Amino acid sequence: MARNIRQNKILELISIHEIETQDELVSYLKSSNFDVTQATISRDIKELGLIKILSQESGRYKYAFAENSPSTNKYIYILKDTVISMRAVKNLILIKTIKGFASGICGIVDKFNIDDLLGATYGDDTVSLIFSDSSTAEYSLNRLENIINA
Repeated sequence: MARNIRQNKILELISIHEIETQDELVSYLKSSNFDVTQATISRDIKELGLIKILSQESGRYKYAFAENSPSTNKYIYILKDTVISMRAVKNLILIKTIKGFASGICGIVDKFNIDDLLGATYGDDTVSLIFSDSSTAEYSLNRLENIINA
């Protein structure tokens, strides 16, 4: 499978699970039908700029995205490759993605620390970003479009 698809799946997995080791990440990927080795995962972790942080839930270290990482461009490329459309509807932004990518896109968007984002949900190919009012949703949509089209 393509590297960007695998890396998007990694982002999805670390946003859902508390993954402590590369071996654990390999296991999750293999259970999702990705044929990977520990060496491949090691390169992916470096390219994505992942770090280990202390989990407040379990008190153990887990993989996470490092904010302000040089890999931010990587996330922008993933957005460009997988987002089909974005649209503001009242106090929501609806993002249509390639089938199966909504979870990863939801995680990436969350890393951009969008002001006034109250929450986000996703299905298989749709992400819904929730804001307090329509003007905030419109403003945030413009910001996301600028990020993707930069």
